[in-house]
Amino acid sequence: MTEAIAADALLDRMRHKGDVMQRDCPSRAILQHLTSRWGVLVMLALLPGPRRFSALRRRIGGVSERMLAQTLQQLEGDGMIWRRAHAVVPPHVDYGLTPLGTEAAGRILGLAGWIEDNLSDILSAAQQRAA
Repeated sequence: MTEAIAADALLDRMRHKGDVMQRDCPSRAILQHLTSRWGVLVMLALLPGPRRFSALRRRIGGVSERMLAQTLQQLEGDGMIWRRAHAVVPPHVDYGLTPLGTEAAGRILGLAGWIEDNLSDILSAAQQRAA
């Protein structure tokens, strides 16, 4: 009886884990949201703490208002960020990382740091390929 319960528990855990290599796995959409150009930058910009929409837009050079709004909606839908609207005029909305988002942003920060630490080697390799 205990083996059957243990097997059921294992199968249940397996059902709730993703397999990003599978075409229909929902983890692919989350991965795409987190690793998109704007998703990465939003996560990094929110790592120090909550920011207003306008402050995020200023912090992330080149992002349009539309793309920032879309990215924030996607990340909020994935549970990575929270949104708090204040009942004031003019409207004011804050965004911040959830605990899950903070963990993800820490991992993204590690990758971004590695890229910046190795940027000269990466650029040299790209130049060699172009030549």
